[in-house]
Amino acid sequence: MSRWLSRGKSSRLMGSDKGGHSSSVYQNVKAGLQELYKSVLLPLEQEFKFYQFYSPLLTDGDFAAKPMVMLIGQYSTGKTTFIQHLLERDYPGLRIGPEPTTDRFVAVMENDTEQVVPGNAAVVDPTKPFSQLSNFGNNFLLRFECSLLPSVILNGLTLIDTPGVLSGNKQTSRGYDFEGVIQWFAERVDLILLIFDAHKLDISDEFRRCIHALRGNDTKIRIILNKADMVSYQQLMRVYGALMWSLGKVSNQHKKKEEQARGEKKRRDKQEEEEESLSLIDIMVCRGDV
Repeated sequence: MSRWLSRGKSSRLMGSDKGGHSSSVYQNVKAGLQELYKSVLLPLEQEFKFYQFYSPLLTDGDFAAKPMVMLIGQYSTGKTTFIQHLLERDYPGLRIGPEPTTDRFVAVMENDTEQVVPGNAAVVDPTKPFSQLSNFGNNFLLRFECSLLPSVILNGLTLIDTPGVLSGNKQTSRGYDFEGVIQWFAERVDLILLIFDAHKLDISDEFRRCIHALRGNDTKIRIILNKADMVSYQQLMRVYGALMWSLGKVSNQHKKKEEQARGEKKRRDKQEEEEESLSLIDIMVCRGDV
């Protein structure tokens, strides 16, 4: 460990001159972080086998990855149609229908030509940030693919289309850790879109577990009520209230706030009792009772 604390080695790795000032100039922040990781952190992670007990080593694809947006919702809520409308065209492998049509995770990415890359090939591609998905096994890789196409929209982001969340016995036959994959993407994407259908607001058990898997990434979540233009204004108010009620039972945030409020009230009551006791003691001292 002491060799990592050597001043000379640290200065050399950080690109510092004799005066201790950084002499490295990078074209952008991404290039600087990538170079510092390779020169400073990567040797340290390899020395202590950090990748075996915490997280895998970062690749060039992790640094080159564009911001990602993940769409989650129950089947036939309009996730794939949302992507189609955003791109103003179909992407390779797209299927739309009233039944559960999207049965796999699809990373919609920019490319010069249209192409569908299977999951087994995508996870070994060093230019893509999906190498860690190999930990979920071959059953998942058979349900994962990258859809490549030329698009101005995709120049600055990557869209992650997810399988429609099922209900009943259908949800037990996926063959891989669906909630684990959702959590993996949730930790890495920049935005999570929860899409609900205005005509079916019931939250299935699997969808409930998916929402629980998003915990810790609350600031990334945005809720979209799709097909709201197909109901009247009065119906929309009722739908909105029903949606908030359903989400409230799932999130448990209101319970945490109530517990915090009760704890704060107890603390204030105890503080007031202590202040009253101190005031009583001061009065008794002034009177000479003690």
